Amino acid sequence: MDYVYVTKENIEQEHICCAISNNSDVQVRSKKDWLSDCFEDGLVFIKSVLRGKCFIEYIPAKNAWIPIDAKNYMYIDCLWVSGSLKGHGYSSELLNMCIEDSQKKGMDGICILSSKKKTPYLADPKFLTHKGFRVCDEAGNGIQLWYLNFNDSKVPQFKSCAKECHIEESGFVLYYTSQCPFNAKYVPVIETVSKDLNIKFKSVHLDTKETAQNASTPITTYALFFNGEYVTNDVMNEKKFLKLVGNLYE
Repeated sequence: MDYVYVTKENIEQEHICCAISNNSDVQVRSKKDWLSDCFEDGLVFIKSVLRGKCFIEYIPAKNAWIPIDAKNYMYIDCLWVSGSLKGHGYSSELLNMCIEDSQKKGMDGICILSSKKKTPYLADPKFLTHKGFRVCDEAGNGIQLWYLNFNDSKVPQFKSCAKECHIEESGFVLYYTSQCPFNAKYVPVIETVSKDLNIKFKSVHLDTKETAQNASTPITTYALFFNGEYVTNDVMNEKKFLKLVGNLYE
């Protein structure tokens, strides 16, 4: 497989895999703007030359938009291979590229979010185990921080603000960043549905690295709470949200 490094110089011409190709679409624009800002913090985005979901996105952990202490580690935002591109070893190829790059840059290891069971938008724990990753920390909602170290350096951990994964607000509260392009479309949808149904809903856009690094949730791309308790990181469309509301209000 041949790959392309998406950079600030070519991002307007490149398809970013997890959203539709039209640059004027709000999802694409939101993601590309976020990527462009993060390139200055060392973010690397590598994707297949073929159209489809086959890419890896990683950044030095000190600049990652999640609440972790991982000195001199690289953090993988997303490693995603799906559809017809799955099953050909591309995930391993992309991960190896990240490992080699991290070692060249003098990093002590790599870390990534996952969970005990496969969870939407998170790395598959079976794949991570196969690649030698181990769990180094776990938050109260079962979200785990996994790591692959290159030496005997201190292992990463969640910051204390995110360990309990509990907030002191009632109703629905959604924390999200612009890392996931789907948020630009679907967060306003849920806001509108909640308003129409008179459901208490608050969205918190984590729009800076600093706010994301001090959030009350280990997942910042999309974390939905209800009455203070974490519910899901699965991006809600109208149908999913209405089903969730029905289940929670039974």
